[in-house]
Amino acid sequence: MIELAHYIRNGFVESIHFGSIALFDGSEFTGLGDIDSEILPRSATKPLQASAMVRLGLDLPDRLLALSCASHSGGEMHRLAAKEILNSVGLDVDLLQCPTDRPYGDTERRAYGDQQPARDVHNCSGKHASMIATSIINGWDINTYRDPSHPLQIEIKKEYLDASGTTSTHVAVDGCGAPIFSMSLRGLAQASSAVATGSTPARARVFAAMRAFPEMVGGEKRFTTEAMRLIPGLMVKEGAEGVEIAALADGRSVAFKVIDGSMRAIPVVLVAALSRIGVDVSALHELADTPVLGGGLKVGEIVAAIG
Repeated sequence: MIELAHYIRNGFVESIHFGSIALFDGSEFTGLGDIDSEILPRSATKPLQASAMVRLGLDLPDRLLALSCASHSGGEMHRLAAKEILNSVGLDVDLLQCPTDRPYGDTERRAYGDQQPARDVHNCSGKHASMIATSIINGWDINTYRDPSHPLQIEIKKEYLDASGTTSTHVAVDGCGAPIFSMSLRGLAQASSAVATGSTPARARVFAAMRAFPEMVGGEKRFTTEAMRLIPGLMVKEGAEGVEIAALADGRSVAFKVIDGSMRAIPVVLVAALSRIGVDVSALHELADTPVLGGGLKVGEIVAAIG
């Protein structure tokens, strides 16, 4: 592990975030820290899950396919899109097996008010809706689509292995209840590059959908969405517990994990990592500014430690 970011208060380094970063220039890797031990990549692999489902016959408009890759904010547009995905195969949101939740986004949560938590509001509802739809298309049981031995999950794991060129030795249950397969940061960067370069028709479809509808992948004022808007050709996806990927159509990619699981350092670390692979990140500096407050005023900031 290396130091990724410093949390600075009034010139004093109060906290340090450690982790590792895989940098891929399209042909060779640079490792900062340990990029070969496996991690649980969490939602950073949603583009791979969606690629597997497209390969298996899921054929959605780009707006809905982008939601398949999303950790969305839970706004009305996201909820309606999840319903559309299920309606496309004659089903409704009552079949979703993700947990009930309130919106992930602050603005969306305020707008939601005191309504009861619902499954279609969960930030992974698009992925779950697509898993059900893909199972219907292939004649598979929809009651067990979250089981690692389900044909859909077997095909998703195949997608992981093929795109990453690495192994996966562990399966766990993600926060949404679906399986998550372990992967190294090297493999995650390689797989993200494979999606961005469109190494298969299905991966090309997923990359195009995420680029066309970044607001469906995250939500308004979300770092993921705004970063994709500001950098032409950039795909970005966060995962819980401090995981992040970004990739461009020319094959360059980064994948990193903040080892303490904190998400607060992700913007500044991503900007620094992208700069290391030659991306012009000037448009992201203001977006990635993460102030440290004292008495309601800015007294410091989180800064990248990788240069």
